[in-house]
Amino acid sequence: MAAAAMAEQEGARNGARNRGGVQRVEGKLRASVEKGDYYEAHQMYRTLFFRYMSQSKHAEARELMYSGALLFFSHGQQNSAADLCMLVLEALEKAEADVGDDLLENLAKVFSLMDPNSPERVAFVSRALKWSSGGSGKLGHPRLHQLLALTLWKEQNYCESRYHFLHSADGEGCANMLVEYSTARGFRSEVDMFVAQAVLQFLCLKNKSSALVVFTTYTQKHPSIEDGPPFVQPLLNFIWFLLLAVDGGKLAVFTVLCEQYQPSLRRDPMYNEYLDRIGQLFFGVPPKQTSSYGGLLGNLLSSLMGSSEQEEGEESQDDSSPIELD
Repeated sequence: MAAAAMAEQEGARNGARNRGGVQRVEGKLRASVEKGDYYEAHQMYRTLFFRYMSQSKHAEARELMYSGALLFFSHGQQNSAADLCMLVLEALEKAEADVGDDLLENLAKVFSLMDPNSPERVAFVSRALKWSSGGSGKLGHPRLHQLLALTLWKEQNYCESRYHFLHSADGEGCANMLVEYSTARGFRSEVDMFVAQAVLQFLCLKNKSSALVVFTTYTQKHPSIEDGPPFVQPLLNFIWFLLLAVDGGKLAVFTVLCEQYQPSLRRDPMYNEYLDRIGQLFFGVPPKQTSSYGGLLGNLLSSLMGSSEQEEGEESQDDSSPIELD
């Protein structure tokens, strides 16, 4: 017992010394950046990173790179900051660190500080999402998708924001963003189409709960939509009935619904493609023997759902699991 206590005390002393050492190093690096010696400071950060990693001090390496990235961002040094952000991800990958909210929020923080038009940002978000999936093969942790969507929404990058909301569990946030998107960029005649697309895509991802939340919130909050259901816009009535039909799972109801609302569904050629997939997922409709998807439509569906035959064959039958995306 005494030996164990002594070992524990020694470990605590070593930990305190390590933290003190990191703080002293950070102080020196900060002083270099404050003096404007950006290149020298950047090289010092990289040298320390590889030294820590060689000693398997992954957490220390990650924390040092994260604080360094924030420091470089605060001095407008985008390239150096972005490089340290990639090293943060390398430390996470090598350490096989558990995915936690604090780490996801740190990644989202530096993402928000990156130049929106930089290629480094694209590379960073792709790698961050891959790490956050925990090796599951999915397209990233829903919480990270949500945080990215919120940043992109603030930047008024509505299209990219919508993509990340689709892969989060935040139907309400998605709806609020779509209301702003529709009122800022859309025609009044298209108010129903903004939410219809989102609902159909959520259903293609087997996310019934978010589909319902996005529809309910959007129709309640959009200034151009009168109280419903029923709604003035036929397409909104179709989506409302579809959400009810998905819960019931009756193929006859789904078939009649799609037939009756064809004039509305012809407004966007993608609607029937999405509905083919929804029919397979929720109503037991067999997949088409030969894919009719081609050109732009095929590319859109592939990017949303990953429509290769192999993926569909491997896909879990559990409705709660998301579709594997490309």
